[in-house]
Amino acid sequence: MDKFKVKVTPRAFKDLDDIFSYIAMEKMAPENAQGQTDRIWDALKKLDTQPASHQDRQTGRYAGKGYKQLLIDNYIVIFKIDEKQKLVIVVTIQYQGRNL
Repeated sequence: MDKFKVKVTPRAFKDLDDIFSYIAMEKMAPENAQGQTDRIWDALKKLDTQPASHQDRQTGRYAGKGYKQLLIDNYIVIFKIDEKQKLVIVVTIQYQGRNL
């Protein structure tokens, strides 16, 4: 089985920072913030094997353009696969309730 390299874009890094800050500061739950971002990071690392097995993105601005999605708790990771370069590009990570 081929391994893919997982690249997290600057936007997705900012999304993770924003998720952490929102939970830690707005919800006043820094332990929960750390746990949530850790779960997201763990899931991102697992995209190195069989990323194509995830759902195609069906709604929002990424729909019908070859993007995939991964659901983690209440968050959606949207990514694209470059088969030639064996690369998974994580584009954004958003709260599930938002219209992407």
